[in-house]
Formats: sequence, C-alpha cells, structure tokens
Amino acid sequence: MGLIWGLILGAIAGFIASKLMSEDSGMIKNILLGIGGGFVGGLVFKLIGFTATGLIGSLIVSTVGACICIWAGRKLFEK
Repeated sequence: MGLIWGLILGAIAGFIASKLMSEDSGMIKNILLGIGGGFVGGLVFKLIGFTATGLIGSLIVSTVGACICIWAGRKLFEK
C-alpha cells in the first residue's frame, strides 16, 4: 500500500510543480517529477535543518523538490 500512496503523492506533487513552473507534462512525467522531487526536496530541506512529517509535509517537500528539478532541467537543457 505504501508504494501506491507514494505514486499518488508523486503524481500530485509533480502536477502542482508543473503548474507552478508552467511546464507541460503528462502523468508519467508528473509521477517521476514528484518522486525525484521528494528525493531532492528531502536533501535540500535536511541541509537547511527542516524535516517534514505527515502527508501535507511530504507533499510540500516533494513539490519544492520537483520545482527545483524542473528549474535545473531548464538550465541544463536550454536552447
């Protein structure tokens, strides 16, 4: 059941991040962004001394991390 909730949370976080960053993406990309964003956001928040607990905290961390991933992807692959 944890895997399913992780995928759902990743999809929601990726969707929110893609809307915040004006990125057009599909469901698979949103899920991958959310999962990667959870990892990146967890590292960033840990470095600055914050921890997230619960569903809302995890969603915020994943969304911030996904926004960072979108920003980094744009910088790396600019035309």
